[in-house]
Amino acid sequence: MVKSKFAISIHILSLLSLSETEWLSSDMIAGSLNTNPALVRKELAALKEAGFVEGKEGKNGGSKLARPADSILLSEIFGLVKETHIFGFSPNLPNPNCAIGANINGALDHLFNEIDRSVYEQLKNITLAEFSARLVS
Repeated sequence: MVKSKFAISIHILSLLSLSETEWLSSDMIAGSLNTNPALVRKELAALKEAGFVEGKEGKNGGSKLARPADSILLSEIFGLVKETHIFGFSPNLPNPNCAIGANINGALDHLFNEIDRSVYEQLKNITLAEFSARLVS
C-alpha cells in the first residue's frame, strides 16, 4: 500500500518547489510535516536517489529540487513510493475450500490493478508545480 509515503513525499517536494532558490534543512521540513527530522532525511534520501532532490552538506546546506517543478509529474512520485496495490489484501488468508475464498484474492488483484492504473493516469496529468500552486492560493 502507498500509505502515507505519497503524502509525505508530496509535502516535501511541495515545500522545495515553493522555495526554489533556497536550500531547506531537514529540520525546517520536519517542522512543516510536524515529524522527526530523521524521517525527513530518510525520505529525502529516497527522493534524491530517484533524481527529484539534490542535497548540499554543511552549515548552509539542505535540499532543493533537482528538476523544475513543472517537469515533475505526480505519477512519477506515485511510482516511486508505490510498493504494492493502493488497497491491501486481508491479512488473513482466505479459506481455499470456500468457493469465494478460493477466488477472492485473484479477483481483487485484478480490480486493484485497474484502480492503480486509474490513479496513475489521473496523476500523470498533474505537475508538482500545479499541485504546489494550490497550496498558496
